[in-house]
Amino acid sequence: MRVGVTGGQGFIGKWTVENLLDHGHDVLILDHKRRRHYVDEPRVDYLWGDVRDDIAMLELAAHVDGIIHLAAVLGTQETIADPRPAAITNLQGGLNFLHAIHRYDLPGVYIGVGNHWMNNPYSISKTTVERFCAMYRKEHGTRVNVVRAVNAYGPRQEPAPPYGPAKVRKITPAFVCRALHGHPIEVYGDGQQVSDMVWVGDVANTLREALEHADNGNAYDHVLECGPAEHSTVLSVAELARDAAAQLTGNTVDIIHLPMRPGEIPGDRVTANPETLTRVGITAPETPLTDGIQATVAYFAEQQGIGR
Repeated sequence: MRVGVTGGQGFIGKWTVENLLDHGHDVLILDHKRRRHYVDEPRVDYLWGDVRDDIAMLELAAHVDGIIHLAAVLGTQETIADPRPAAITNLQGGLNFLHAIHRYDLPGVYIGVGNHWMNNPYSISKTTVERFCAMYRKEHGTRVNVVRAVNAYGPRQEPAPPYGPAKVRKITPAFVCRALHGHPIEVYGDGQQVSDMVWVGDVANTLREALEHADNGNAYDHVLECGPAEHSTVLSVAELARDAAAQLTGNTVDIIHLPMRPGEIPGDRVTANPETLTRVGITAPETPLTDGIQATVAYFAEQQGIGR
C-alpha cells in the first residue's frame, strides 16, 4: 500500500512511518511545515498542506491507498486558556479525514487519546471525532478503525523548555531530563493517579495493523485500546526515570510534588484494555516499561550530552 500519514513528522508519526516502511509500505506525509529533521527516504514523499484544508486532505486521499490520521493540536492544560486552536484543528481535521476516506473509499485509522473522558479541549475534541468515526462506519460503511493510545513514550519525543523546544510538557521527557540534569522530578498531585505508559513503537505497530485490517474490510465498532495490561502510577514512572538516570549520572534526584494542573483530577486513571487488540492480532504491547524507560533515558542522555 501507499499510506498517507498526517502529522508524519511528529513523535508518533515518525515511528509510524518507519514501521510502515519496515512492513513494505510506501508513505506520503501530509504536514503543514517543513521541519529540520524530516525523513530522507526514497519511499517517503511529502505533501505540504494543512489538515484544516479539505482540499489538501482530498489531495492526499487521491494519491494513497489508505490514511492514518495523527495530526492534532496537543496539550491538556496548555489548551484550556484558549480552546479554539485544539477545537478547530482537531475537529475540522478529523472531519476532513473522514470525508476524504469516505469520498475515495479508502481504509483509515484515527488515533484517539487515553484520557478521552477528561474535560479539556484536547480530550473533548479528539473524542468527538471518535464519535464521528462511529457515525461514518454506521451510516456510510466507512472502513475506519480507532486506536486509542495511552501515554506514548520513547526516544525522539521532544522535551519542553529548558530542555527542548516542545510547547507541550509530556511526562516522560520532563521526568527524564530533570533527572539527568540533577534537578528534582516534579510530580503533580500525590502521584497516585494511574497513567499507563506505552512504548511508541508498539503504538506505531498497532496503527499499521489497524490500517491493514481496515483495508481487508475489518472496521471494528469498538475502539482498539493500546496500552499495557499492568497499570502504573505517575509516581512509579517518576521513580523508574529517577533510578535509570542515576545509573548513568551517579546522582539520585529528589521527587517533589506540585499542585494538580488545570484539566486534571486527583486519582485519575488513564488506562487501556489491551484485550481489545486481539482483533488485529496483537495480544498486548510488547515492550516492558522498565526496558522502555531505560532506552529512553539512554537516548536523552546522548541528546543532552550527559555521561559522555
